[in-house]
Amino acid sequence: MKKLLCSLISLLIVLTMITAFAEPAVVVPLSDAIEYSYDEFPLEREGIALHLDRIAVAGTAPERNILLVHGLTYSSHEFDINYEDYSLVRLLARAGYAVWRVDVAGYGRSGAVEDGFTPNSDYAGEDINAAVELIISETGIDKIDILGWSWGTVTSSRFAVKYPEHLNKLVLYAPILSGLGAFEVTEDFHYNTWEHAADDFQLDADGHYDLTITDPVVIELYCSSCWHYDRDYSPNGGRRDLLVDPSEKLIDLPGIQAQTLVICGDKDPYLNYDLVNSVLDDLPEGSELVVIPGASHALMIEAPFYHDFQDNVLSFLEK
Repeated sequence: MKKLLCSLISLLIVLTMITAFAEPAVVVPLSDAIEYSYDEFPLEREGIALHLDRIAVAGTAPERNILLVHGLTYSSHEFDINYEDYSLVRLLARAGYAVWRVDVAGYGRSGAVEDGFTPNSDYAGEDINAAVELIISETGIDKIDILGWSWGTVTSSRFAVKYPEHLNKLVLYAPILSGLGAFEVTEDFHYNTWEHAADDFQLDADGHYDLTITDPVVIELYCSSCWHYDRDYSPNGGRRDLLVDPSEKLIDLPGIQAQTLVICGDKDPYLNYDLVNSVLDDLPEGSELVVIPGASHALMIEAPFYHDFQDNVLSFLEK
């Protein structure tokens, strides 16, 4: 497997050079002949510069806006695997959205933090709010959609409960509804590795990456972007929030006022399925639950499942 992955490095370098959004206000040509505009917006909170960008189909002025919120350890590049039609960012842009992404303080292209415990779930919720306020100021549209993945479901739900007036619809993808197990996190930063970045890809019976589930090019692109954007360390405040007793609920479902899609696979090792299966008891009318058989935490980029993921997300947002 390592030889297979290594053999793709040269291809990866070329693809990364072609597809990376490196500068503001560039137009990026894609293989599907659609051009996408890319802009970055200066944003600062508590003295830390936050990375906020927007992607849309070039030459359009979308009236619909969606903010994508990343999970633990790795930042918002994960939503734009620009290979075949895997990219959620470009899918949403083609559907008529201005697609925004924010990196929480200490993550990705946002400014560094001295204390890695500082960007916890509540802190990240305020970073999300800062991004939303800027989006509203730029667009004049006072409600946007938000999609969060993994820890991003915890942080975006904190925003949703505290600032309901600015939220249209919410997508909780692979929601961490309760603690993952009590564990004392003593280091305020997590040491990132290639192997850790690939942890969410499913394995076969021999312990190798299951290439019937995840395309090896996707593995390379995802992990290389983690190395490029997230580098050696990431904050551990969110990890300390998640590693608590499973009896501790992390998302206040009854406090969410917006229609919400909960979407996940049925093989996700981080999810409490007793809570997942009962989410509609606590969410507003019009909310939906979709559990995709065979899919895991990274279903957004798993070959047999990502089209179902995309279709369900678009269907919910466009109702």
